[in-house]
Amino acid sequence: MLTLHGPDGPLAAADIASGAVLPAGTVWIDLNDPTAEEARTVEAATGIRVPSRTALSEVESSSRLRRLKNGLSLSTPMITFERTDSQLKPLGFVLTADHLVTVRFHELRAFEGARKRLAAGERAASSTETFLLIVEELVDGLADALEDMGAELDALSTRVFDFDVSAGRARNGEQPTRRRDLALRRILRGIGRRGKALGKIRSSLLGLERVVPYVAGACEDLLRQEEDARFETLRRDIESLDEFETRLSENVQFLLDAALGLIQIEQNNVFRVLTVVSVVGVPPTLIASMYGMNFKHMPELDWAYGYPYALGLILLSALVPILYFRIRGWF
Repeated sequence: MLTLHGPDGPLAAADIASGAVLPAGTVWIDLNDPTAEEARTVEAATGIRVPSRTALSEVESSSRLRRLKNGLSLSTPMITFERTDSQLKPLGFVLTADHLVTVRFHELRAFEGARKRLAAGERAASSTETFLLIVEELVDGLADALEDMGAELDALSTRVFDFDVSAGRARNGEQPTRRRDLALRRILRGIGRRGKALGKIRSSLLGLERVVPYVAGACEDLLRQEEDARFETLRRDIESLDEFETRLSENVQFLLDAALGLIQIEQNNVFRVLTVVSVVGVPPTLIASMYGMNFKHMPELDWAYGYPYALGLILLSALVPILYFRIRGWF
């Protein structure tokens, strides 16, 4: 989809045909998942080569930040901000002294926010001012995403460290094994989803962290715009968000270690029960094997109470280890 914007808001889109002429005052040309015909229209009207999705997906710095004859070609991965399944998709800028061309392949709240600011009376008389407007909205969107992520991690931290409460208790006061397993799986899935989303947010921040100073340095001699204060503010904001994201990533790793520790404790409990059961079964087995030997002369064979005596001895040999483990707190 092709949309055009001037200093004060949207303009009528040019005809989708090769050789179309842009309306007077066009500053921002937005291409959302553009067709080949729309890309050719913009190229014919502006002389700016519209980068393809493949070109914008390149990971080398030399491909993401390039000087053109009449401007700059910039690209960065940007998170889609979808809560269910966020993805990284390329976002491109072609910045010249007269125009800003944005190429994207998904909806972004930042672009809608930039349009609202223009409609509310905020002017963006130059391509650089429009670029700053969009990047400011992108940074605000990433900040909101990180704030939401911080709140989610706080809630998840409560679930992890109050696991015995959150997993629920049966009437006899014991934790149902299946319910505990399901609770641990949900916790692990929650940690994994948030770690995955944080990684994508970090990629978006790193991309903007490279783009902003690059444009700030090029504007002085190439675009002849003076917006140093806004560029510096953006740089500091991105730096602070990067630090905040690092702390959240450390929190995710901490919660992952805690959840894995809980799983290990649960596994140790199972093995401890199995160990106690096996140890409890050894003395009765020994006694039963002794009285199962086929010797002709055994004192208890002719004793009237020999059978109850043997059963009682077997029972006592099983109870003694159980009591010992109980007193020691191992069972």
